[in-house]
Amino acid sequence: MPFASPPRLPRCGVVDLGSNSVRLVVYEGHTRNPLPIFNEKAVLRLGRGLQATGKLNEEGMALALTVMHRYHAVARAMGAHPFEVLATAAVRDASNGPAFVAALQERMPGVAIRILSGEEEAAYSADGMLCGIPDAEGVLADIGGGSLEVIRLADGRRGESQTLPLGVIRLAERSGGDMARARALADADLDSVPWLAQASGSDLYLVGGAFRALARIQMLQANYPLAMVHHYTVAREDARTLADMLATAPRRTLERLPGAPRRRIDDLPFAGMVLRRLLRRTSARRVVFSASGLREGWFMRRMPAAIREQEPLHSAAWELAARHGRDPELPPALIEWTRPLFRGERPAITKLREAMCWMSDIGSHDHPEFRAEQAFLRVLRQPGLGLDHPSRAFLALGVAGRYDAGPDAAFLRPARLLLDLESAGRAELLGLALGLAYTLSAGTRNLLAGTWLRVEDGKLALHLRPNSGVFAGEAVIRRLERLAQAMGLAAAAVEDLEEAAAE
Repeated sequence: MPFASPPRLPRCGVVDLGSNSVRLVVYEGHTRNPLPIFNEKAVLRLGRGLQATGKLNEEGMALALTVMHRYHAVARAMGAHPFEVLATAAVRDASNGPAFVAALQERMPGVAIRILSGEEEAAYSADGMLCGIPDAEGVLADIGGGSLEVIRLADGRRGESQTLPLGVIRLAERSGGDMARARALADADLDSVPWLAQASGSDLYLVGGAFRALARIQMLQANYPLAMVHHYTVAREDARTLADMLATAPRRTLERLPGAPRRRIDDLPFAGMVLRRLLRRTSARRVVFSASGLREGWFMRRMPAAIREQEPLHSAAWELAARHGRDPELPPALIEWTRPLFRGERPAITKLREAMCWMSDIGSHDHPEFRAEQAFLRVLRQPGLGLDHPSRAFLALGVAGRYDAGPDAAFLRPARLLLDLESAGRAELLGLALGLAYTLSAGTRNLLAGTWLRVEDGKLALHLRPNSGVFAGEAVIRRLERLAQAMGLAAAAVEDLEEAAAE
């Protein structure tokens, strides 16, 4: 008997046709956290020679026709609709850009090919970055091969923007490869954006392949415990040191740098130079790298308002629960059940506690010997864009504890390195509470409803409703005592008809 195919979620695809590279991304589902299921890049260097000739590179155009034909075939085969091409600086600035687009259109009839203005490119980039970091405050800088978009961010909204000819390929050609000349050009261009100085004391958000390459180099140099560029945050002084090193190091030194991509070796000095001048102009206190930009901005504009307005952390947690959990009605009950343990918690901590309750059953279908580790890694490495690295570590550590991970388990090390002792302790405490809740309830809302916790008179009291199907067995008492000990309290299990009636 043949197996029935599961229903396919809606898909859409976008091609980012830049001055240096071209990339196809296919997304699946209607979601607050864009989920790419296909991602392929080709280096074309369309913008090479544009400064001198005013035209797109001939070799790049020939290769682009082949690559774009493949991307069109992939998008059709995967059922991606809509499928669009967004062309940026090189195509819009080149005299032969319109002819190139016409040739592409002939190879891909019916496909929308949009040449974005500088203002549109900045808007897409900002929307995509804010999709991943919705409370951003400061300046966004999106670097490509042909241009640099800078956008003012305030209260999680995009403000003024400007496009500058400071893409890594264009800056290299404008300066003739001379770094002193490149610095003077960058300073002159950035001087034309007076509002950059208004970001003093806030953050500088970096988007674009050349900047992501810088992040990976810095991660390896710092032995950072989570190899994830999105939301990677670097102090101002560390970012300045990295930028200075890349802008001044000989090519041979760059080639030997761990993590330095071979195809970006020529770009690294100019990316470092632009970063150094941005740090000087903005006086930003930190640099925050973002993996979401123009393509994610395109995706989010196609989502209904109800999805765009979702809180990204809660949305990511809900999506994990929907894919891997057993009872979608249990997490809201867990949120209320754990509330008495955390009176007076800050709103940011409440958000994390609620997210952990949603994620707390995602190992239910895994092999029991590996549930703790699998759930930990699933949370730590999830694709949700709205989680900074400490939040990922907090949630992963707590979920692992819910599955009884030993405190010294080696796989927990990345999370412990990303958290201070207080945060790690809070995550472990919540994990213990959730472990107790699942032991009592068998992962069901109805059984959990027969229990509740109270902190009273120096005790952690577990109240049990008579005849509800739950009782204070050995496993329950053991978990209750561990939780009480972690809170510095004595443990007590209470079965009381009057208490049950009051509830």
